Amino acid sequence: MCGIFVCYRHPDVQAFKQKALRLSSLLSHRGPDSAGFFIEDQTILCHERLSIVGLENGEQPIVQPDLALIANGEIYNHEALRQEASKHDLGGSQTDSDSEAIIHAYRRYGSKAAHFLDGIFSFALYDRTNGRLVVARDPMGVTSLYQGWNSNASDAVFFASELKALHPVCDYIISFPPGHTFDSMGKPYEKFYNPQWKIPKHIPSAPVDYSLLRTSFEQAVRKRLMSDVPYGVLLSGGLDSSLVASIAAREVAKASGRQNRLSNSLEGPPTPQTIRSRLSTFSIGLKGSPDIVSALKVAEFLGTDHHTFHFTCEEGIAALSDVIYHIETYDVTSIRASTPMYLLSKHIKAAGYKMVLSGEGSDEIFGGYLYFANAPSLEAFQQELVRRVGELHYFDCLRAHKSTMAWGVEARVPFLDKQVSPTKDPCVPFADYYEKFVDVAMSIDPREKFITGSRIEKYILRKAFSTPEQPYLPDEILWRQKEQFSDGVGYGWINMLKAVAAACITPQMMASQPKHWVNDPPTTKEAYVHRHDGPLLPP
Repeated sequence: MCGIFVCYRHPDVQAFKQKALRLSSLLSHRGPDSAGFFIEDQTILCHERLSIVGLENGEQPIVQPDLALIANGEIYNHEALRQEASKHDLGGSQTDSDSEAIIHAYRRYGSKAAHFLDGIFSFALYDRTNGRLVVARDPMGVTSLYQGWNSNASDAVFFASELKALHPVCDYIISFPPGHTFDSMGKPYEKFYNPQWKIPKHIPSAPVDYSLLRTSFEQAVRKRLMSDVPYGVLLSGGLDSSLVASIAAREVAKASGRQNRLSNSLEGPPTPQTIRSRLSTFSIGLKGSPDIVSALKVAEFLGTDHHTFHFTCEEGIAALSDVIYHIETYDVTSIRASTPMYLLSKHIKAAGYKMVLSGEGSDEIFGGYLYFANAPSLEAFQQELVRRVGELHYFDCLRAHKSTMAWGVEARVPFLDKQVSPTKDPCVPFADYYEKFVDVAMSIDPREKFITGSRIEKYILRKAFSTPEQPYLPDEILWRQKEQFSDGVGYGWINMLKAVAAACITPQMMASQPKHWVNDPPTTKEAYVHRHDGPLLPP
């Protein structure tokens, strides 16, 4: 992941350059490894880099005689796109960065390039031959991207990874829609991801294929281990993160076995990659919290190199203003869950890790929240699934992405592995068009996801990984009932937040809120605490 800032059609871009660089520097926490910019005509592209793939020569912007690119994210099918470009003489690669595959896709498919990208991404590509700008965001909105305008420069349009880089220059800002492309020479927004399960009133009818559900998720985890830097898994001890850790641990063990066999035939000491035979896992919570206990059980079962971190309620309260600054939302539930994730990410970065896998998305896909048991009809259940998946970029994806990127750590989410268009060329590996996890899971008849007296939430996911002959997890974890992350790290955390709010916020304060809150007034004392401009300390 990285940070990007774009201004297109600025009336005096050279005069704006220094301000653009200052605004881009507000994103330096996202990309602490290097920074760069490209400026031409009325356009400036700024980039803050977090190097994970192509460490030696992956600096951005990537500038070619006819194109310039900045990107945030990971393109998992970059090798296939490189091969396709080479076969069709579309130009070679000048870097080892996976992001350069976006250029290859653009040369082959034009503004429809995003249709063929398997990954998580926000990018801006400037075509120097005709002044065209193409911007796109991944279908689930795993990466953050915003678009803004300034009423005093009506032709200019701005894009950035975070709101803080747009607020100083824009008086109107939107969240760029996931799964869409902006094309300055075409439609303002073109949707490039619209699977059948998203069609209004469509009710899927596919029966559960437990083998396909399992193998598609294994593939989703496997591809996300693409990295040139140390990585790990955020392990809460719940079902979702534990399945991610289990599959990743198997993959690391396989890779270690291959590397060790290779090293036995080579002279010299083993490389760090050769001797790294165990997956690293990380958990955080109050002392004695449910997540800490369960995560340790999973780590011992899987044999991971596990790191446990504790925090106190006072440390969480002290971090609130920083958390809100980074996640850029006052949503109470998001702040509750983001705070321990933010604190954990600080430890992960200090330990030398830049990338982690996380378990977001499963509850939305399988109806894992307990209120789904109250669905009045099959149609209502399915519509709620689609709504929750479609709004992940406002909540869980936003939390996971920004809480980790606050410390320059990239979070990847295997549960949101989605289908992409197969390339035109059947001779490249990407044409091995396997079914992706989200599309497999969301095409299942929603009756199979109902919570009933005999079926716990996410029953079909649990059953898919119930393989007693080669167990993925202990039964007590595989069939553990869901905890919200903010609950699982310790019930005292939420209780403390509520107690602070009750002690600090009076009924008079709730009744006479500042006028500038009028469009989104807090309705609880806890929400008021988060909106307050000054520090509010525990009693």
